[in-house]
Amino acid sequence: MNAVGFLNYWFVVVLMMIGFYILIAQGNLVKKIIGLNIFQTSVFILYISMGKIEGATAPILNSNWSVYSNPLPHVLILTAIVVGVATSALGLSLVVRIHEAYGSVEEDQINEMDRSV
Repeated sequence: MNAVGFLNYWFVVVLMMIGFYILIAQGNLVKKIIGLNIFQTSVFILYISMGKIEGATAPILNSNWSVYSNPLPHVLILTAIVVGVATSALGLSLVVRIHEAYGSVEEDQINEMDRSV
């Protein structure tokens, strides 16, 4: 199989590394949450692409079909999307609370304020 056959996996790796880079390199807490969301999206795409079988259909018994796709990865991703949205909402609410307490969402400024107290 050539590299084109693995195009979706290359896309997942690129998205994953972009999200990971944003998560590590940025000091802004909102940007860190955005990086985490990009990373999560890459994992979602990975699971969905692994769950699809070329030439297969939904697992509804029919005499015309003999190859079925597994619905479990898609169901798990629906649950993971809900958990990801809840995690993002909690993270953003914590960022709002941190901004109220420190007046900044930059990680290095918050650490400097904590050290000076």
